[in-house]
Amino acid sequence: MPILALGINHDSAPVDVRERVAFAPEVMPSALAEARSALNSSEFAILSTCNRTEIYADATPKSVLAWVAEYHRVPLDQLSGCHYHYTDESAVRHMMRVACGLDSLVLGEPQILGQMKSAYAVAREAGSVGSTLHNVFQQVFSVAKRVRTETAIGENPVSVAFAAVSLASRIFTNLSEQTALLIGAGETIELVARHLLDKGVNKLIVANRTLQRAEQLAESFGAEAILLADIPEHLPRADIVISSTASQLPILGKGAVESALKKRRHRPVFMVDIAVPRDIEPQVGQLDDIYLYTVDDLRGVIDEGKRLREKAAESAHLIVDEAAQTFMREQRSLLAVDSIRNYRQQAQSVSKEELEKALVQLRAGSDPAQLLEQLARTLTNKLIHAPTVALRQATAEGDLERLRVAREIVGLASEEDQAASEFPATAPDNKKHK
Repeated sequence: MPILALGINHDSAPVDVRERVAFAPEVMPSALAEARSALNSSEFAILSTCNRTEIYADATPKSVLAWVAEYHRVPLDQLSGCHYHYTDESAVRHMMRVACGLDSLVLGEPQILGQMKSAYAVAREAGSVGSTLHNVFQQVFSVAKRVRTETAIGENPVSVAFAAVSLASRIFTNLSEQTALLIGAGETIELVARHLLDKGVNKLIVANRTLQRAEQLAESFGAEAILLADIPEHLPRADIVISSTASQLPILGKGAVESALKKRRHRPVFMVDIAVPRDIEPQVGQLDDIYLYTVDDLRGVIDEGKRLREKAAESAHLIVDEAAQTFMREQRSLLAVDSIRNYRQQAQSVSKEELEKALVQLRAGSDPAQLLEQLARTLTNKLIHAPTVALRQATAEGDLERLRVAREIVGLASEEDQAASEFPATAPDNKKHK
């Protein structure tokens, strides 16, 4: 089955186009059924995230793009210039790169693998995954796991939020035992909360200027919501403080932190001030048992993380290229199974027929030595008849490429190899010495 990977992502299209071709989770089963029916496709899977929509199918790029345009009621010419597609080995390689985070907006991000596994599970549940896509997805997941295991593609922080949480994990050996206070309720703090949960932190406090926004974010993560004014009361509980607001004045001063430290009996507190202007007074960093980092401190961590991830990506690309080639070679070899089986059965049928004739003559008293010689000659003639005809025909028609392939199939050395063995090359004469 031909394999197609067609998509629109953050590199090929702006967000206003990407959001128009996105598939909501609740419509995915019906969309898969509609696509298979409209395109007469036996296998069809859809990956839809905030940064990409990709389709994996046994269909032509033109037909799939037309279906996407019709399904989402988007003019076809609007999609024609901002999509990409790959087929067969290139499609498999692309899917592997996507699953490994090599094609992500943030190099090496791990969420895409889970999203790809979900796309596979939904398509399989809908009955739109056959043996080919199943094998492709399994190989893709295997390669992604190998890349995560054998390279450092996801080990180094490349975002402010991730860098902040990574630093916290260096201070505390077990983050699951820590309480984190997040000051602010914007996008950065939301990402921080996600990373903290991924690291095992399950006690979160969200502080914001408006309680409603704090409650909205807190509800998403099972956290506690408070007002900025309530921070001094809750600060003694916090082992980790990460702040990112738009305030023009510091929110957390040295006095409040000193008071909290006394109540904590000087247990250390890790603080990251991501805000510009700063939310935490610089003097706080002078206190014992306080580990305070600013956004500038994180910049070095981020730059180093990007450099290390890019270096790891080089190894990841080699793994993906090798895996894609191996997978397609194995898939192509499966195509020869039926031919090999039929050819073997044909040879066995000829052998059985000639053996039965020889046994009849042997029972009739024929000379065994002559029978064996005749059997060998007859078998040889019948088994090489078809290859001989093919060789003669290729030679007569002057089809040198078919002749070369035929000779290779029947195990004959090439004409060049044979000539080289009969007339070995000699070294050039050395110049005569004076």
